[in-house]
Parts: sequence; C-alpha cells; structure tokens
Amino acid sequence: MAARPLVSVFSLAGEKAGETSLPAVMTAPLRPDIVQFVHTNMNKNHRQAFSVSVRAGKTVSASSWGTGRAVARIPRVGGGGTSRSGQGAFGNMCRGGRMFAPTKTWRKWHRKINTTQKRYAVASALAATAVPALVMARGHKIDDVPEIPLVVDDSVESTKKTSAAKDVLAAVGALDDVEKAGDSKKIRAGKGKARNRRYVLRRGPLIVYANDDGVERAFRNLPGVELCNVSRLNLLQLAPGGHMGRFCVWSKSALESLDSIYGDSGKGLPEPQMDNADLARIINSDEVQSVCKPAKAFNKKYLRKKNAVKNVKALEKLNPYAAAARIAETRAVEVRAKSRSAVLAKRRAGRKEKKQYKAAGQAFYNKVSQQGDVCEDGQFGL
Repeated sequence: MAARPLVSVFSLAGEKAGETSLPAVMTAPLRPDIVQFVHTNMNKNHRQAFSVSVRAGKTVSASSWGTGRAVARIPRVGGGGTSRSGQGAFGNMCRGGRMFAPTKTWRKWHRKINTTQKRYAVASALAATAVPALVMARGHKIDDVPEIPLVVDDSVESTKKTSAAKDVLAAVGALDDVEKAGDSKKIRAGKGKARNRRYVLRRGPLIVYANDDGVERAFRNLPGVELCNVSRLNLLQLAPGGHMGRFCVWSKSALESLDSIYGDSGKGLPEPQMDNADLARIINSDEVQSVCKPAKAFNKKYLRKKNAVKNVKALEKLNPYAAAARIAETRAVEVRAKSRSAVLAKRRAGRKEKKQYKAAGQAFYNKVSQQGDVCEDGQFGL
C-alpha cells in the first residue's frame, strides 16, 4: 500500500511532470496464499500433452513359455540363432521392454479456477506492486527509482526506438533492473537447452500501457522487460513464480484506467477480512482489556512428587512400618560399619605385635635346623 494518496507522474527526462490519484485497487488486501494458489493452477494451462508411444517396448513378437520349464512366465522372444531369442520382453523389468504405467495423453493437464479467485489474486498482485519492500524482496533493483509505483507520462506509449526506450528507463532509474536481468542470462540446466529453450534469465520491469503507439516494439527487445496492456493484466506477469511485488512502470493513462476497471463501475474490489490487522494493538486496546479478566496474582504451587523407594519420609506416609524397618536396617548397617572398623583395628594390632618376635623366631629356627658333623666330638654319635 502506498504511503500517500497522490502519485507523482514523471516525464521522459525523469522530471516530475504532475500528479495523479492512487487507484483504489492499489489498497486491496495482500493475500499471498491466494496469489500462490491461482498462479500454480494458471501456470498449468499452457502445457502440451505428452506421452510415450503406445507401441514402445512392444514391437517384438514374444509369448510366454508357460509353466513346467523352470523359468519365469514372462513373455519371451521367439525364434533362434541369436542371443535375442528366449530373452524376456514387454515387462518393465525386461531389457528393451515398456515402462511401468506408460504415460497417456488424456491426463488432466489443465485446471479450472474460480473467476472471483482470479480477480482477487490480480488485485492483490497489483496492490503489491505499490509496496517498495515487496518489490525489493523480489530482487528488483529500484535504488535509483524516485517513487513506487513508478508512473511515466503518456508520451512513453509513442516511443518507437529501443534506444529511446533505454534512455527513458535510465532517466527514471529503472535501467539497473534491466541490466540486472541481462547479466543473469545463462544456459539452462537440463534437457530444455536442446529443446529450443536454451537460455534463462531473471525478470525485469513490466511496462503497463493503455494504447500501443509503438511502445511494444520499442521495449520488447530489452532483456527481462515485458509489456502488458492494462485491460489484459496477467497474474503470471504481475507475480512471476507466485511471488508478489513485480516492478511495474505505468503510463499515466494506464494507471488512471484502473479506477474504471476496478471499483463501482468495474470489477468488485476484495474487502479485507480485518479493517485493522494489528493484533497487538487490538489486544492491548482499552476496549478489549476492559472486559478481560484480571491476571491471577498467585498460582497454585504443586509440590514435586517424591520417590518412596529412595525417600524415607515419603515411604513413611505410605507405609509407616516399612519406613521403621528401613530406618532400623540403616542403623544396624551403621553399627556394623563402626564395629567392623574396631575389629579390623584389633587384628592389625595383633599382627604388628607378632612381627616383633618374627625375626628372633626365624633366627632360632635357622639355628636348630643346622646339621653338624656327627664325628666331630669323637663319640660317633654314641
């Protein structure tokens, strides 16, 4: 939606030459969901039917060998003397066979769209062309454009040379978008490059005129530039890809004729579902807050549930006897732990005491274990 009800009109030299009122359709509600839906269905209506040949994969003479020969019952090529004979045929799993579910030309190619939906989408797309943020979000270069929507004097419709058209776009700051589209030209990815669709490029400005006095021939050769008569506005041009915000250059008469095409004397304008879509402002308004219940000061706090297996107090609430038994067992374990330490200390003291006499005992043992010479005393052991 434009910020002011009056729109400046620029001359071919880029100077302000007057003003005109903003059409009512430019204030229509923005509905990207409807635009996307209508664009998706409209874009299907120029498709050509295609299918594979009905004879593809079935040109060979083949028949099944039947059962009892320990082979699959798929049709097999007849004859002999060649490796082709006996090979499976016709099936989608066979080499040289047909595809699974061959495509047919009687598919549902085209889509019917409600007329009111199409008008709603076009009106919403027109309103989006007056929002600079949406135009820039589409990727258009409008840094040097003095105003959105950009309206040029009717003399632009009499332009007959591409060089003059280029000068007009440069004067109003729209040439950057054309150069951006020209620089984006590249070879298409995929098989379309071999099917007469070799190059792709981005969209540039859309020139909307009321009378063709040569403007079609002048602008049509510029890269990315498209032209449209205001009486034949097309959603596929106003919202390419289903994305609103196409950069449009209007002639003065084309912009003024929108009031006769839309409004009381023409097509009905869509009404917004909400007069004020600012939900925060609505919720915080005095009218809404005065009937709302006051916020609760205190919320009930719930205690955390405790596990009776781990917590004795929780167990005591459920089963006091089991809690008493657990407490007694805990105390007994503590007593055993203390007595165990005393027993160990006593044992360690005994071992330490025994070690004092171990050396003397070992010496005595070694002494008594020695064997002397029995003939040493001359008694010969007698």
